[in-house]
Amino acid sequence: MTDKSPMQTLKPTVWIGKKGCTPEAVAEIRRQLEGRKPVKVRFLRGAEMDPEALAAETGGEILGVRGRTVVLERRR
Repeated sequence: MTDKSPMQTLKPTVWIGKKGCTPEAVAEIRRQLEGRKPVKVRFLRGAEMDPEALAAETGGEILGVRGRTVVLERRR
């Protein structure tokens, strides 16, 4: 039996909609990064997606990007 990556096993905990990364969404991701590892963020269709900017804004580190999904963990 093999271990699955966080990209496959986690359910998205934050969804980014058509308004993009609002200050509220960024604050929620920061809060989740403080309390859990890792955080899975799903960008809905039509939402602007910039994983590097999201990681920089939230203080997270990108574990993986697949399609419209990003997994972040707390920066060490």
